Amino acid sequence: MIKLTINGEEREYPKGCTYEEIVKEFQPAYNNQIAVVALNGKMRELFKKATRSGVLEFFTLQDAVGSKTYVRTAKMLVLKAVYDIAGAGFAQACRVEFTIGHGYYINTGEYTVTEELVEKIKKRMHELVEMKMPLIKKSFPVDDAMELFREKGMVDKEKLFKYRRSSFINLYEMEGYFDYYYGFMLPNAGYVKYFDLVLYEKGMMLLLPEKKNPCEILPTPKSKLLFNTMEDAKNWGRRVNISTVGELNNRICKGNINDTILVQEAEQERKIGEIAKEIVKRGNVKFVMIAGPSSSGKTTFSHRLSIQLRTQGMTPHPIGLDDYFVDREFTPKDENGDYNFECLEAIDIEQFNQDMCALLDGKTVQMPSFNFKTGKREYKGNTLTLGAEDILVIEGIHGLNGRMSHALPDESKYRIYISALTSLNIDEHNRIPTTDVRLLRRMVRDARTRGSSAKQTIHMWPSVRRGEEENIFPFQESADAMFNSALIYELAVLKQFAEPLLFGIEKDEPEYYEAKRLLKFLDYFLGVSSESLPNNSICREFVGGSCFHV
Repeated sequence: MIKLTINGEEREYPKGCTYEEIVKEFQPAYNNQIAVVALNGKMRELFKKATRSGVLEFFTLQDAVGSKTYVRTAKMLVLKAVYDIAGAGFAQACRVEFTIGHGYYINTGEYTVTEELVEKIKKRMHELVEMKMPLIKKSFPVDDAMELFREKGMVDKEKLFKYRRSSFINLYEMEGYFDYYYGFMLPNAGYVKYFDLVLYEKGMMLLLPEKKNPCEILPTPKSKLLFNTMEDAKNWGRRVNISTVGELNNRICKGNINDTILVQEAEQERKIGEIAKEIVKRGNVKFVMIAGPSSSGKTTFSHRLSIQLRTQGMTPHPIGLDDYFVDREFTPKDENGDYNFECLEAIDIEQFNQDMCALLDGKTVQMPSFNFKTGKREYKGNTLTLGAEDILVIEGIHGLNGRMSHALPDESKYRIYISALTSLNIDEHNRIPTTDVRLLRRMVRDARTRGSSAKQTIHMWPSVRRGEEENIFPFQESADAMFNSALIYELAVLKQFAEPLLFGIEKDEPEYYEAKRLLKFLDYFLGVSSESLPNNSICREFVGGSCFHV
């Protein structure tokens, strides 16, 4: 027998019983499905056998780790259904590329998708759920795993495993269909009760619940601008032959990653130049409003856009909405008692509008700056007056919210949405969440510029994400232009800065689980030095060495 302490109570169980069997006893006390457990701080899938005594914790679909486990299992479910209905070739062509809202876009390559085919695949998914088709975890030597996926035409996984340091790879099988997933999985298809599959653009969209409502499927997202931006990024990655981590690692090993860095930086500069031309072409724009979620590179982008506007004969003046933060003691707090810097009320909206209207009227205005260390807004004698060719480049997370600039004429504003919309995948079925890239960016930057530990950044991140869902994402489709600040090489650069910070989080701290997940994620990448980055790169905003004041 083994002894497990669960919710403060010690119980005995037969050695070798599964965690799934133990969970069934406690499930009625939880509103949401228990998806994974942790024994003595180490995560365990439910089909694992309990062989040691210790403290057992439960994680439901409302927890981040549980929600991600549901998503991974749902992706394998849909690909297994494609395999059964349309054949191995069709399944091999499917690539889970990016998210639009809470939908996962599946590109089917050269294979044509119809409403009828989508319905057949969805029906097969429901059949597998009803059958509670098991997921079987199998460990393979790395060479054997590479051979298996080579035979099945999954070359992305073969490239990925080439750089694995471990001797064995854990694969999952569902009734003859094999796949690899980065992270934990549910025991069987019966756990994936809530999903939808719809025809979307030239592929399919797998719709899954959001974490806060794990039993509710939201409607198909209508985000044409975001979709086109993501598609453009994916197509660029294909043109330069870097769509996955394995391909990026190949490029690093060949010693020509510096060339790739310069090519992408040039591509971003070209797009910034096109946006500048469009702004000038409109003729009556005085306020360029740049918005996006945390760590999107808004500050660097605003400076680079300003330079491009200068080439068009304009005189731009970058302004950060962060400089209009209310003093720290007036900053609203969230339900946990933490400062909520992401909400609109953290900004002095009326002072901002008063200053902007005064500038529009030709008056001279003393511009503020915010001291993050003291938590106070300061005035250091910086004044501004707008002339005929002057234009304000304003960046901040609320730039697209009409309330932020309510007093300004609509025709005087040009709106730009910016985010790090990651186009790189781990492999064809394991995408890299945009939120992971932004979290790592923020972690590295805040440790360098604000003295924040990785633990503090991870602790704050759920609050940051809630603020983005409420205050930023609803406005993204109202933008006049969307700019993708993600750099295909940046995770290989961030790796060296982030890993020491993450290793500093102790095992008994709540943030340890997320730190361990991120460390495992970064282990896929070979490192790249930051020395070869241009000093105006968006990546410099986070790792340091920027020529701009960021």
